[in-house]
Amino acid sequence: MRTDYGYFEEKQLGKPYDVKLLARLYPYTNPYKLLLAASIVLVVFITLLDLSLPYITKIAIDRYIIPKIESAGGKGNIRYLKADLTDPGIRAVVEKHPSLFKVQEASAIIPYDDLPKLSKKDLGMLRKNDLDGITWITAIFLGIVLINFVFNMAQVLIMEYTGQMIMHDLRVRLFNHIQGLSVSFFTRNPVGRLVTRVANDVQNMHELFTSVIVFVFKDLFLLVGIAVVLMGINLRLALVSFTVIPFVLWASIYFSGQAREAYRILRLKIAEINTRFSETIGGIRVIQLFLQEKRNYLDFKHLNHEHYLAGMRQIHVFAVFMPVIEILGAVAIAVVIYYGGGGALAGTLSLGALVAFISYMKMFFRPIRDIAEKYNILQNAMASAERIFLILDSTETIPLPVSDRKSDPETGSKIISGTLDKISEISMENVSFAYIKGETVLNNISFRITAGKTLAVVGPTGSGKTSIINLLVRFYDPTSGGVSLNGVDVKNIDPAVLRAKMALVMQDPFLFSETIRRNITLGKEDISEAGMERILENSNCKTFVDRLPDGLDTVLSEGGASISSGERQLISIARAFARNPDLIILDEATSHIDSETEHKIQEALDNLMAHRTSIVVAHRLSTARDADTILVLNRGRIIETGNHAELMQLKGFYFRLNQLQG
Repeated sequence: MRTDYGYFEEKQLGKPYDVKLLARLYPYTNPYKLLLAASIVLVVFITLLDLSLPYITKIAIDRYIIPKIESAGGKGNIRYLKADLTDPGIRAVVEKHPSLFKVQEASAIIPYDDLPKLSKKDLGMLRKNDLDGITWITAIFLGIVLINFVFNMAQVLIMEYTGQMIMHDLRVRLFNHIQGLSVSFFTRNPVGRLVTRVANDVQNMHELFTSVIVFVFKDLFLLVGIAVVLMGINLRLALVSFTVIPFVLWASIYFSGQAREAYRILRLKIAEINTRFSETIGGIRVIQLFLQEKRNYLDFKHLNHEHYLAGMRQIHVFAVFMPVIEILGAVAIAVVIYYGGGGALAGTLSLGALVAFISYMKMFFRPIRDIAEKYNILQNAMASAERIFLILDSTETIPLPVSDRKSDPETGSKIISGTLDKISEISMENVSFAYIKGETVLNNISFRITAGKTLAVVGPTGSGKTSIINLLVRFYDPTSGGVSLNGVDVKNIDPAVLRAKMALVMQDPFLFSETIRRNITLGKEDISEAGMERILENSNCKTFVDRLPDGLDTVLSEGGASISSGERQLISIARAFARNPDLIILDEATSHIDSETEHKIQEALDNLMAHRTSIVVAHRLSTARDADTILVLNRGRIIETGNHAELMQLKGFYFRLNQLQG
């Protein structure tokens, strides 16, 4: 039996290496075009400098170390050193050893085989021009190496900065986009997957921006440059050595294709590992309470093993690919040595040209290996990019109102996108709603509540109480019907403006790992110290906050785990006070609390609800008795409406619920 560990399977995606996908990444490079251009210019210079080094070696060998063969007639060719007799020092050496030299007008020649017969001093004098030439060549060589180092360092710094900034921009955009998605998106996507997208997948694209984009240019320039230089040195030998290239290209394409699926599986498995770990930490109490450590460990071990197998598959591909490229490179060099060596012996190719050829061939296979590696980095990055764009392409957002029109041309209703006056009336008209198409949870709901009144919503579990809250704060839009504030459909009010007028106190409030002060204000920085004191007093937070070592500046642990559930509830009430809302929505804020704490919370809630419009979702009917109106829900429908006394007189569903709760 196959299990997916509760994870939602991501869409089956197309080719990771997709030109369209690269085109979508291109806009992120626009702010850094000048830096990229500078990096490419540096790469061109670096490539030219790299190409010059073997050629300088050729010049040093052919011109100064072992000059070309001079024909002396007779059988075969003998290598001679030619000396300039206009130099007095050289003339003195020639006159000192007349039997070794053959004078030819203003010059003299001596066989290379006879050079060891000269003293070190005489040999130095004879070859002083060559030694001077080698000194200059060495200085030029070292100068090029130094310049190359500086250019490389500058290029790496530019690309690292550019890559980090592009990743920064992409991560910020992704984070901002995720924040704007509707709640329905988060119910279908586990936390671990989203963490992987924002953290791992964006980071995984680092090498794409820092290595692939510019270094592909470098490798291509280097390949073309080497090919041109080799053909310039000896066209026939160059064409012979190029016979290996088709095999190299085939190997690169074949092994890159083999690595594709491994990269994609790796991205999926990392997301699943993060999700499993996130669930384990979040549910550690349940795991330990029900002795599920072993089973959870085995599930994680299986998942981790799948990740290991995908990683090994990728490693196996490279374990074969790299040696294959090395072998083909060695074959190419062997071909050069065989044919070039024969040319050197025959006198059709200089020794310097042969050495340069071998150096260039070694250099030729480096960019081929690099391009193959960069292609695999590209595959890996594209596997991440396509999943990032899956989120960026998500349109599961609450539609914003049209702000540049005074009224809707079809309905004539007023559109309010910037401001919202004090809430005087809230209504639902024939509202139906389904989280999943075809599975209705609210059916034809209608009610109206005016300013300063309290509406309680009661009913059994699953009757749709929380769904009404979700529609009021516009976490979701109704399938049909409308939700209105002051006679204006909430769809025509900016969600930020709408929610600024509301405060939601939930059954299990969420606190951030920040100070208590910041958890209360949540960005509302204009609250004075006197105002904060009033908030603490009215919310019954002052007593326990004053006991803390740092008071309001005490940093809470994640989720507020370092304080009791009752204290978390009081902080959430203080948060509502700081917002100073028109509408208070309570999702049975006093459930699961001891009697003493419940009294404090109820007192704080009474302070909060005073002179404000309130909607209370009541799981315990005792909290609904004082409401001006009570809606009784069952199976998504309103079956009874009235105050407590009226509903008890009916002796219907509400009456029976009261009887059951004692």
